Amino acid sequence: MSLRSTLFRKNYTMLAAVFGAGFAWEIGFNSTMNKIWDNHNHGRQWKDIRHKYIEGGEDEE
Repeated sequence: MSLRSTLFRKNYTMLAAVFGAGFAWEIGFNSTMNKIWDNHNHGRQWKDIRHKYIEGGEDEE
């Protein structure tokens, strides 16, 4: 069986394939862009410099 006859024969299987591929693409693209952003801005983000400004811990109020 070919891909066309398996996925695109009925409308609901085509929609499921399109939405599944779109969801997978979004997750992959977002994680890749986050890694690129973090590598490009290493040392300038709050998660990298937080230890310089937070002393005691999280129990202060």
